[in-house]
Parts: sequence; structure tokens; C-alpha cells
Amino acid sequence: MMNKQIPTWWPILLLIVLFCNACKKKEWDEFYGRPEWLADPMYQQLASRGNFTSFLKLVDKAGYKDVLSKAGYWTLFAPNDQAFAKFLENHDLQNVEQMSDSMAVAIVKYALVYNAYRKDQLSSAQASGGSFPNTAYKRKTAYYDFVKVGPGEGINKIIDANANGSFVSGDNNNKYIPYFLSGYMNAQGLQASDYTYFYPESEYTGFNVVNAQVITADIQAENGIIHEIDRVIWPLSSIDRYLASKPQYSYFKSLLDQFLVSYQANAEITERYHAVSGSADSVYTKLYDAALAFSPNNENHVDNRTAAQSESWTLMVPENDALKTYIEGPDGILAKFGTFEKAPLSVLIDLINAHMWGTAVWPSKFKTTYNAQNEVVTFDLSNVTDHQILSNGMFYGLNKVQDANVFRTVYSKVYLDPAYLLMNRAMEGAGIKFSLINPLLKYTVLLMSDEEVRQDGYSYNTTINAWTYTVNGVTQSGTVPQNNFYRKLQLSIIPEALTDFTGEGILQTLNEEFIKYRNGQFYAAGNEDQGTAVTVESIKNTVNGPVYYTKGILAFSENQIGFHLEKLAQQDPDNFGHFFNYLKNSTARYDAVTQQINGTVVGAAYTIFVPTNAAIEQAVRDGLLPGDVQTGIPNFTPSEPGDIDQVSNFIYYHILDKKTIAADKKTDDALAYNTLYKDAEGNPTYLYITKQLQDLQIRDAQGNITHTLLAKSNNLSNRALIHVVNRVLHY
Repeated sequence: MMNKQIPTWWPILLLIVLFCNACKKKEWDEFYGRPEWLADPMYQQLASRGNFTSFLKLVDKAGYKDVLSKAGYWTLFAPNDQAFAKFLENHDLQNVEQMSDSMAVAIVKYALVYNAYRKDQLSSAQASGGSFPNTAYKRKTAYYDFVKVGPGEGINKIIDANANGSFVSGDNNNKYIPYFLSGYMNAQGLQASDYTYFYPESEYTGFNVVNAQVITADIQAENGIIHEIDRVIWPLSSIDRYLASKPQYSYFKSLLDQFLVSYQANAEITERYHAVSGSADSVYTKLYDAALAFSPNNENHVDNRTAAQSESWTLMVPENDALKTYIEGPDGILAKFGTFEKAPLSVLIDLINAHMWGTAVWPSKFKTTYNAQNEVVTFDLSNVTDHQILSNGMFYGLNKVQDANVFRTVYSKVYLDPAYLLMNRAMEGAGIKFSLINPLLKYTVLLMSDEEVRQDGYSYNTTINAWTYTVNGVTQSGTVPQNNFYRKLQLSIIPEALTDFTGEGILQTLNEEFIKYRNGQFYAAGNEDQGTAVTVESIKNTVNGPVYYTKGILAFSENQIGFHLEKLAQQDPDNFGHFFNYLKNSTARYDAVTQQINGTVVGAAYTIFVPTNAAIEQAVRDGLLPGDVQTGIPNFTPSEPGDIDQVSNFIYYHILDKKTIAADKKTDDALAYNTLYKDAEGNPTYLYITKQLQDLQIRDAQGNITHTLLAKSNNLSNRALIHVVNRVLHY
């Protein structure tokens, strides 16, 4: 066998290969290797500092050593050993080994926040549109409640809703942890007292987490940011859980449980629960009625993304005695219904929503933050007996009830009484409820009971969802009876607080028609046509005006203005006779069959100024109207075109178009109003009217001043008023 000799160049080649590989490895390590400057992961960082031994034992017990020792992107609020010394003492424990695994998991996961945030980043809210500085005071933690014990009766296991009125698949309803940085507090106009109000035993430093102070901020770690704190923070309770834990609010909670909570089978969570626990129990989602402003067990805010970083719910709950009196007392909201079972569900929903705020209510903004019904509080901070910041919002316990506007305004006397269901339906349907519940707007309401409404021929058919009117056995439904009843309703609502209706006067109603009162009775134009009246039997006062319990219903007139002018001419010929005679003989201006003044529109508003007979006779002598200029006797049937035009123009110039003005005691500035008369070029003409204490002062186009005669004025017609004036108006 022939020996082969190794070439002399081979060792040199081997050295070159080894050298190149070493260079590549160095390049690889430099590019992909762990940089020498990179901080250790959180677990190792805490271990190296030496003052987190208790917390690390808890991390080990919770099974989170691996999570905190490897790559990630977290914010950790880590309690130091001094914090644990206080915690163990307060819980009568010797060491963390005595703490259960579940306690360890709760504390560690609640201290762990998704994503890494330096101190200067925590107050910026993260949203789809970007980062918004100084708008955040909470972050989502790794901790969430899972399945809990249910109320029984077949519902043994429950999970909380993670949205308002529903459950969203894939969202664990993680709890949020609140913190308080000076950037956020200053930007929101909050004071140190807003923090210490909730945490009176803690000092506000400008960087607090719940009731803890941050001792060292921005400790860099490979897998996030650590903030050292001086207290152990237990996961905050939700509003729902806190409410359930306090017996002084059991009445409020019982109303929620009985009427506004339901349980819905949750197949997704049931499957997860079976896999984790081995239990065969089905899991149900605890749902609050979607009509509520929010679900107290929902840890998210308005969505399951980032809204909860900046906002939270607020629930204010009256203690049992205060709430019981408010509901069941002699003047309580159920005084007429008796029980919530007999009342519309909306009454209870309004009661609960009055105590709900869709935003955080800070102590310094207590009186200026509006609740879910757009109302401010009706009590003071002195009425607060309990105040908490919880995982999903703020909680205030009260010794007084939030008095919702629907329960304290004129609307309440209709809403809370089953005798006025039709009137209530009409108020809602006509869209006037929201004006009536405004405590700053004053009203007087004349009530119409269901019994009297039906006697008047009106009702509501729930089968066809329509208003009906029945007369002589014939029933009409639809828009006409609806509009007519709405008109009656608005006649019964006066946009001022009428405290004295003795004597005699005139009042403008909500639809700008007018009614009159005389010696304790009320009349509309239809009542005067029929010879009826509305009599007040009792009065209840509310924060925005009185409510009168009455006998009888105000009725609008379906007769035309001409009908009432003729009636007035018959009753008082000296003041109305000449004007009506001119009118009824003016075929260009009047239809004697329908009694409608031509040029007027049915349903529109008008004001008619009727000169007295003496004033018209003077106008005849002045040549302004046809007749004998020597005697002043009018010619009511002129044949000459010029005379006919004089009468036509005279009638139209004495009628305000689309406007009703009363001669009452309310003062007003001088205003110009269109008349029905248009000049030869078709231009509108005007009267200039000033309300005085005893009459109306009317100035015509020639500058002449005319006054109404109050004793003969304010005559009611169909959406119109008829006044007597002491001289003819000259265009």
C-alpha cells in the first residue's frame, strides 16, 4: 500500500477556515447576540436590587417567574419589601409563604400592566387616532375575574358582562389599575384633594398608584419598565362586586337583581370552564338591562379597546332608609302605583340611571358633572357617606337620593300616576317631555285624567299603535285624532309658573294659543263655544311650577274667526257691530257660508283689531271708509270699486298675519308685525305694537296711535284673539 503524504499547504488552509469562522461568529454575535448594555429581565432586575424578596416569592408562588424572566413588553408596579411588611401585618400573616396561591396570582397579575410605559408615557391615552397626552389615569392589567358562584336556582356559575348589556367573545374583562400623575391631574383641572379624598391615609406625590407612592420610577428591564411602589395593591373590586358586599345598599341592589339583571347561557365560557375545572356546570353571563347607562360589572368603558384608560363609570347609591322613603313614602315615586311591578319599567330605569354617570365624577367637579340623564347632582358632598375608586369606576354611597328631573318637575305628576297614562303618552309622543323635565323652565300644567280623556272621545289603541277619536259611535284613528289631542294637551300646558289664578286674566299656552281664567276656572275658545269650564280641585307644587288637578278638559274651537265675530256683534253691537257688518258684506274678504275670512289659513294664528262703532263712524267722516261723511253712518254695501277696495283693505289691515298677541300685563318692546293687507305693488304692510300694562299700543303706517280697550279685548277664537281698538288704523 502506498502512503499518501498530506500536502504542506493543508494546515495553512485549515487555519484560514478557522479564522474566517471565528470572524463570522463574532459578526453574528455582534448583530444578533444579546447586547452587553441591555438590562436584565424584570425578575432578575428585582432580584439584583435586593429589596423585592417578598414580591419575588409571590411571583414564584403565582407561577410568573418564567413570564418575568423572558422577553416581553410589560409595565410592573412592584411592591418593595417594606410594602409587604405592612401588608403582612395588616393581614395578620407572618410571611408570604402563608399566602394562598390565589392571593399570589391576584397580586402579581394586578401589578402587571400590558405594554411598557415610562412615567412620562402613562398619562397619555393610546387610541386608534394616536397618543393623547395627559388624558389617561388607568391601564389594563393581566388580572381578570373568571367564573364565579352564581345566585343558584340552576344558575350556579356566572361570568360578568364585558360590554354594556352584552358579552363580547374573546375579551376577558381585564381589570384596570388607576394611577395619578401630576401631568394628568393638572391637565384635567384636578387638585391633590381629589386624590386624598379617596385615599385620606396617603400623601399625593404626583405619581401614585391606587393608595401607593412610587418610590423609584422607570427601572429599565429587558422586557419592560418597573415602577417601585410602597404598598401591596390588591385587585380592586368592580362596582358590581362592591355594591353586593355592602348591606347598607341592599335595597338598591335588590331592585337591580329583581328587575334589571338577567342570566344568559354562555357556551364559549362554559367550554373553557369545563377544560380548566373539570366541572360540568354551565356558565351564564350576568347581564344588566341594556337600557341602563352602563353595566356595573363591565370592566371596559364604552368599548373593549382603550376607552377605559381615560374614563370610568360612576355609580352613586343611596343607603337603604333614604331610598325606601323616596320610593315608598307618602310622597314617594310609587305612591300612586304601589309597586314597581305595577309601574312602567321606565320608572325604575329612570331611578337607577339618575344615579349613574358615564364619566368619572371627581370631588372638585361634583356639582358640574352631568349624569346619564344629563342632570347635575341634587345633593352635596356632605351627603356622601362612602367614596371609593374601583376597578371600573367610582362609587359614592349617599344618605340622600339623587332626585331625577322626571320625579321632581311638573312632568312627574303625570308620569308617576296611573290615572294619567294617556296624557303621559301624548307628552312623549308630542316631544314635549324633555322641555317639561327641565327644572330651569317654568310651567303650569292642567291635568287631564284618562277617565276624562276617554269621556271626551279620545283614546289610544295599542293594537294598531294609533290615537283614536270616537263620537256618536263612530271611531276615527290616525293623524287627525292624534294632532287634535296633542293640541288639547298643549292647551293644558302654560310656559310660566301660575301661582295665582284668582280674578281674571289671559295666558299663552305651549302651542302659542291662548286660554283665559276667571274666578278659579279656566276656559279655552272651545269651552266658551260649549259653555263649559275647567275647575281646579287641588294643586301640587314642583321645582318648576304648579300642577293643577282639575275637573273638565280645555277644548279648542273648530269654528272660524267669522263665527266668533258674529257672536260678539250680537252680544255687543256697539263695539263689534259696524266691523262685522263691513266684513259680512265684503264678498272679496269673507265667505258667509264657511264663516272664514278669505286669505286666512285654517290652523294659523291671527290677531284681529276691531274698531268700535264710534271709531268707524269717525273714519267714515274722515273719508277712510264708505258712508255719509256728514253723519258718519257707514255704507256696508258699497257698489263703487274704490269704496269696495277701501273696505277690503280696511279689513285686512286690521288683521295680523300668522301672529297672536294678547292684551295683557306683560311688557314688551315695540315690534313690527305683518298684516294681511299688501299695497298696490304687493309689498307687505305693518303695524307697530307695544305691550303696555293695561293694553296694546298700536301705531299704524301713518304714525297714528291706537289703544285696545282691555275690558272688551282678549276674545278667544280658533288660534286667534279679537281685540277692540279706539280708532281705525290707517295704512
